[in-house]
Amino acid sequence: ATFNPTYPNHKDPVTNSWDGITTASQITNPLAWMEVQDDDATSHISTHARLTFNLLEGLKLNLFGAYTYNIVENSQYLPTSVWANGQAYKGTKKRESLLGNMMLTYKKNWKKHFFDVLALAELQKETYTGYYTTVSNFSTDKFGYNNLQAGALRLWEGTNSYYDQPRLASFMGRFNYTYADRYVLTLNARTDASSKFGANHKWGFFPSASAAWVISEEEFMKQLPMVDNLKFRIGYGLAGNQSGIDSYTTLNLVKPNGVVPVGNSAVVSLGDLRNTNPDLKWEVKHTFNTGIDVALFGNRLLLSANYYNSRTTDMLYLYNVSVPPFTYNTLLANIGSMRNWGTEIAIGITPLKTKDMELNINANITFQRNKLLSLSGMYNGEMLSAPEYKSLASLDGAGFHGGYNHIVYQMVGQPLGVFYLPHSTGLESDGNGGYTYGIADLNGGGVSLEDGEDRYVAGQAVPKTILGSNISFRYKRFDLSLQVNGAFGHKIYNGTSLTYMNMNIFPDYNVMKKAPKQNIKDQTATDYWLEKGDYVNFDYVTLGWNVPIEKVQKLKKYVRSLRLAFTVNNLATISGYSGLSPMINSSTVNSTLGVDDKRGYPLARTYTLGLSINF
Repeated sequence: ATFNPTYPNHKDPVTNSWDGITTASQITNPLAWMEVQDDDATSHISTHARLTFNLLEGLKLNLFGAYTYNIVENSQYLPTSVWANGQAYKGTKKRESLLGNMMLTYKKNWKKHFFDVLALAELQKETYTGYYTTVSNFSTDKFGYNNLQAGALRLWEGTNSYYDQPRLASFMGRFNYTYADRYVLTLNARTDASSKFGANHKWGFFPSASAAWVISEEEFMKQLPMVDNLKFRIGYGLAGNQSGIDSYTTLNLVKPNGVVPVGNSAVVSLGDLRNTNPDLKWEVKHTFNTGIDVALFGNRLLLSANYYNSRTTDMLYLYNVSVPPFTYNTLLANIGSMRNWGTEIAIGITPLKTKDMELNINANITFQRNKLLSLSGMYNGEMLSAPEYKSLASLDGAGFHGGYNHIVYQMVGQPLGVFYLPHSTGLESDGNGGYTYGIADLNGGGVSLEDGEDRYVAGQAVPKTILGSNISFRYKRFDLSLQVNGAFGHKIYNGTSLTYMNMNIFPDYNVMKKAPKQNIKDQTATDYWLEKGDYVNFDYVTLGWNVPIEKVQKLKKYVRSLRLAFTVNNLATISGYSGLSPMINSSTVNSTLGVDDKRGYPLARTYTLGLSINF
């Protein structure tokens, strides 16, 4: 999108290199990348075994074991036409997982009572190993990545190896009780121990309880024959999380941090890796949920509504700390808290159902909210607090020069991932025929773009409402299905327009067709390019035909069924967003959250014709 398309599509015969603008940073002639060697080789093994012993009537013992092995080899060579002096990389990542459990179950029916009891013990060990090496300064491109010795320089920061072996032990007990097929009670008690946590906090205890009332089984409901099922559910429980912590964070670790001369030899020096926190423990989510399920008219109308409210405590978070008393300026600790809540509604309708025709419509809609409650608290007598404003997503890279580029922030008291931006009053003349973004003085103290000054929360990156739907129709041997999804209540920052509507980058980089007319010569990130992200996307439509092979006697002898299907993926999108697509990252917290960061490749519509044969 950025490279000047008028350059030749071949190498310069004199220099034997690809032409390009040397003043355009991070942009290489796209055809030069055809010469890059970039290969991955993956091997995967997965195996498991289960033994079941019927000890007594209703009593079973299950022994289960599983082993997985995955290894990925990455090899890359950037020739001198792409990377100055050339660069080669080779690395291997290996993951092994070993899991074993023993499960004892007991089921018993006695008159109107039903008991279901489970006891589980499980051990899991994972091993991550790997290495990588990067070398540069090649005198020839002939070797590629197949001879690393051909590179004269081995990069210190580009060479390493690692070993990681986290382990987890778990015990769980579950008690299920049902009376008269109407009243259901479930109790769970789970305890887990992770090698990742400190000696005093390896174990976490996570109980839960839930109950259900099948109202449709009550005698007074027999007077309503149109009700096939009516069920009320309620539950509360705890769940643990250890994904925010590395394996050896609670231990005193050292790492290589440089090379120093000792006499006539070079010696690698070692230093502390990070601050040690032996008090790290499980992050815990407390969740309450309740819901109701309804089935009517011979299950032709299905309704389900669920409400959930969860609070996460002891959040694993990296804090800035003072030096001294700490060795380093950051510390991982369990202090923060967050709340998530929402409602999920699902509906299924079968308005038409005959021998030859059937129409099914299924849809679900989720209303979701979250709020970062706190990131402050005490640790060993010292008050720890996170910065009031932390940038999550920014704009940078090719074609972006200068300007306040922080777009999406993390802020206590706000949803996770909000647009915290200056407010633009529109385009203003720069006095030289160009235009800049006018910025409002929100606090009355003069215009300042620093955090906490003339900025405001302009919306959130995560959708407030999510829609999913599937519609299927059958007529005799033909069937048609349509998948639809949507998201609403969020915004998208159009970083593509901010970058390529800026005439200051021309002619080193391309600009949009309408950019010369508007003649904007500014790249300051304001809310000018903040847009609504609402959309409805038609994921796919499939037309299928089950071929009547029974009418062809010779074919019927060998083929059990034959089906033809034609599918169109990414059929259409309905949205007011002016960019290429509103379907960007709007859920994962990383450097692209809520930002159309000008790197996304356009979505493609694909057509697929499929043939399925069962012999």
